[in-house]
Amino acid sequence: MEEQMEEKYQKMREFSRVDVIIPLGVRLISSEERQRVKARISGDITSIPLPTEEPADRVLTEWLKIINSKLDYLINLWNLREGDFCSLSSTEVNISGGGMSFMSDSPYNKGDILELKTVLEAPSPMALYLYGDVLKCEKLNGAYRVAVQFINIEEDIRDHIVRFVFYRQRQILRQKKEI
Repeated sequence: MEEQMEEKYQKMREFSRVDVIIPLGVRLISSEERQRVKARISGDITSIPLPTEEPADRVLTEWLKIINSKLDYLINLWNLREGDFCSLSSTEVNISGGGMSFMSDSPYNKGDILELKTVLEAPSPMALYLYGDVLKCEKLNGAYRVAVQFINIEEDIRDHIVRFVFYRQRQILRQKKEI
């Protein structure tokens, strides 16, 4: 059993990690909901069919790309407001592509499944519903340090988290250079 636990931690350590403050809402998933949990982007519109070929006019292509990125930004802002992501409290977390740890007022049991509602801002805001299997919950100074491993997460969402981690690490390095 200990070997399996150590293997899980080693696998999670394959990803770069960063300490950040992000909006975070945590909810314990009931046993009835467990079968239906799957990480997702709030308001994901990836099912909209896109043209397979770019227009022959290069200037038109560049303008369409600019308009598309602006529309993506506006859709993300709309989703933040509609999904009640604006009311999430800021929480210090340690996050990687494999999972996260955070402080909580509530204790959780090993094996509990948590819904983690958050917004990652890099390079543009993206509202996410992530799900984590509680690996550890330790009492520290009247609160609890909770460590979760992401479950039922597609690689495109994990890639977004990894890009966010690298983005924040670059910001931290730039700040250190300025000092």
